[in-house]
Amino acid sequence: MTGFLILLVLLIIGSPIAFAILLAVLAHLTETPFPISLISQRIFAGLDSFAILAIPLFVLAGELMNESGITSRIIAFASACVGHMRAGLAQVNIWASVIFAGLSGSAVADTSALGRIFIPEMEKRGYPRDFAAALTAASSVIGPMIPPSIPVIIYALITSGVSVPALFLAGVAPGILLAIGLSIYVRAFAGHFEAQHDPLPWKARFKALIDAWVPLFMPIFIVGSILTGVVTPTEAAALAGGYALLAGMFILKSLHVRQLPKIFVTAMRDSSVILIIIAVVSLANWMLTFSQVPQKVSAMVLAEITSPWMFLLMVNGILLVVGLFLEGIAAMLILLPILHPIAMSLGIDPVHFGIVVIFNLMIGLITPPMGICLFVSNSIANVGIGAISRRILPLFLVELLVLAIITFIPQTVTFLPRVFGF
Repeated sequence: MTGFLILLVLLIIGSPIAFAILLAVLAHLTETPFPISLISQRIFAGLDSFAILAIPLFVLAGELMNESGITSRIIAFASACVGHMRAGLAQVNIWASVIFAGLSGSAVADTSALGRIFIPEMEKRGYPRDFAAALTAASSVIGPMIPPSIPVIIYALITSGVSVPALFLAGVAPGILLAIGLSIYVRAFAGHFEAQHDPLPWKARFKALIDAWVPLFMPIFIVGSILTGVVTPTEAAALAGGYALLAGMFILKSLHVRQLPKIFVTAMRDSSVILIIIAVVSLANWMLTFSQVPQKVSAMVLAEITSPWMFLLMVNGILLVVGLFLEGIAAMLILLPILHPIAMSLGIDPVHFGIVVIFNLMIGLITPPMGICLFVSNSIANVGIGAISRRILPLFLVELLVLAIITFIPQTVTFLPRVFGF
């Protein structure tokens, strides 16, 4: 109990999540017969996994592709496809996020890379700057849903048994559904900001496709190599890094050796944040398991809730609230060891449950007060978190609608994995 109170206080005052958990575990450890040296042992044991290598490798692949200057090619291709429609540039913003999702697997990277181009350009076309910032943040939620996806890798690590290829495939439909939902919204309510124009000739569209083949082929290459059984997800992450490096230096010729030190340092820094949280949370999870907390919570919940749908509703509510205050990966690491066994006891498909959890927590990236993508978007737009939050409210409701669809129509999530035999 003491450890939980310390964790709560530290989170309220804004302490980094890893240190808050570590101090809470340390406080709880003083009430047990275990030695303090156990902390270092369990922390290193939490990182002693071959599969964890996929995380820094995918982060590196995303950084390499970002620095290769492929963002402009993605935008040109998306513009050739949907730029002529009503609210054309807003549509391009959304569908460029779909393509970019196949490179980075990160909502924050999506917001940062695309926001620097779209926010100023949308303002020039007549869109309010705060709306452009809100749309860029909202569409970035697509990033972690479409493979390759870092949250999917972490979910598979925590649950140890859920298929990574199945989760990759399961995330495609929710990502596309979200893009369609946002497109319908901007077409209906933002079309007056920009005049509609004629579509590009097919020759120009084909040229945009040829120019964009490098970023378009990467997710096909990575996911395809996993689905065919040629490589494991970790080996696929290494392939992604190699592909991004070779493509940037020798195909696009926009990546130079002098840029590599900065790219590797950035990738190491971003990866270390995730890995430190994983290490510390693995210690906390071991402590919770020893104290039989998951079993006790499961027994309490199953005594009150026997319907899978009621449980999923409860999980959605909990995760949406938790997402207001905790970063998605940290929330997954803390809550999944408790929620996942209950879901399995109720007969919920683990792949379906995984995508519902990930989608929930990624929505938290665009909700105040702690939505990281809001802060990234505001750092570019400089219009204030309040202004962006007001503009993002209807987009948030669109995302809630998509969440309801994937929660209560499991086939939207499980269809593709079953087609491929997972």
